[in-house]
Amino acid sequence: MGLFSIFGKKDVTDDITKSAPFRLTSELVPYKLYANKSSSASLMVRVKNLTNEVVLTSVVAEVPASISFDQMGMNKQREIRVGELGPQEEKQVRFDVYSGFKSEKGEYTMTLTAIAHYRDYGHVLNAVKKRATLNVV
Repeated sequence: MGLFSIFGKKDVTDDITKSAPFRLTSELVPYKLYANKSSSASLMVRVKNLTNEVVLTSVVAEVPASISFDQMGMNKQREIRVGELGPQEEKQVRFDVYSGFKSEKGEYTMTLTAIAHYRDYGHVLNAVKKRATLNVV
């Protein structure tokens, strides 16, 4: 882009927007929640920068209606701002997931999204989504 060459800045958007900039892995400890009573588990999410540039990163997790990120059952989406990830750097974030009295038995699908930002957290360059399964017994 000619605009960046005027100000002497390198255009890194092509590297980030053409391919997946992150690798997401998740682990649930313990691996299940209990139905019709209050229980909790920790969702560990590892995000790795696959690009050769420093990327401003955030991780967003979403859960279905009967489970939540707080004990009252109100918070269905949570964002953690990771900060800048260097080239090939990996960080781990933790989400606490709770079941309650409205939780029925079954498998629930959670959505995990790692977002690459430009300048601040209001501008998005690229994102990677992953689905994770949570068992409620």
